[in-house]
Amino acid sequence: MKYRLPIFFGICYICAINVSFANKGAFDLERWDHIILDIRTKATEQNISKSVIDETLKSPSIIPGIIKSDKNQSEFTLTLDQYLDRTVSPERIKNGRKKATTYPTMLGRVEHKYGIPRNVILAFWGMESNYGAVKSRHQLTSAFLTLIYDGRREEFFTKQLLSLMKIADKNKLPINNIYGSWAGAMGHFQFIPTTLSQYGVDGNNDNRVDIINSVGDAMFSAGNYLNKLGWNKNEPIIKKVILPADFDRTVMNGDVKKSFIEWSNMGVTNVDGTPLNLSEMEVGLVADTKEIARRDLYQPQRYDETQTIDTDVAPAPVIKAYLTYPNFYRIKRWNNSSWYAIAIGELSEKLK
Repeated sequence: MKYRLPIFFGICYICAINVSFANKGAFDLERWDHIILDIRTKATEQNISKSVIDETLKSPSIIPGIIKSDKNQSEFTLTLDQYLDRTVSPERIKNGRKKATTYPTMLGRVEHKYGIPRNVILAFWGMESNYGAVKSRHQLTSAFLTLIYDGRREEFFTKQLLSLMKIADKNKLPINNIYGSWAGAMGHFQFIPTTLSQYGVDGNNDNRVDIINSVGDAMFSAGNYLNKLGWNKNEPIIKKVILPADFDRTVMNGDVKKSFIEWSNMGVTNVDGTPLNLSEMEVGLVADTKEIARRDLYQPQRYDETQTIDTDVAPAPVIKAYLTYPNFYRIKRWNNSSWYAIAIGELSEKLK
């Protein structure tokens, strides 16, 4: 017998159809039935307990706002400086220092076992959930089923839901009480289920992994993940530098790696203008190229008295940039954003 939505879903569900599917036609109940049956079949084949399967599928719902969020992810418009002002704020630094005094033993255990400095763990914690202050509001079973139904990344979100079911089954967690972001990230360090299933660790020795309610589990899991990414505690993440105004814009995205000697020969210096420490180590270079282009476009011009128009663009100021070490690229495997990685580097330095 096909699975049918429960009667109580009623009016709210009809409203959801009107809001979310007006441009796509009526809600496809046959597709929904197929999804529910497919999840039940796959979960059974993967030896997930019947109780977790039944709990997951007993009262699923479509969440219109999640479909809207998935389709209308806003373009990132902040400059790098604006982004850093927002993410590496004095308040976040202050709260991070408080957490360091609240959890010194736990942070020390993570550092001892996984080789991840406590200031780095704190930086990730601050960036991901503001040290646990940001509370997720979406029931993940319904969030994943909504995204599966929407179909844009059906295979990916099916995999996430099944992984979440396995996590709940293994750790005896009530699956419908697990909340996360609309895209499925959860807990203090915002792991998606497949990441948690691979790197989750029991940090408080209660024989289960719960990164939402246990800070110890969350910290140990983050430390384990960074360790597996190859974190080198003896290397920095970034180094602030300055570049000549006419520096080649095409090598500022972090993809081009050169030795310190080569960057120095191209005019890269320390922020105080002194030469770089010359070495053969290869690093990347990142700068806010959009902001540089905007500045170049609106740069004031000098007036040439022999002409009737302004000519001869005035020399631009030096360019602020960052040399990016191997740890920078390990962060990008956590979150594939250069600005995020720079923010982790800046925040972790403030939290030393």
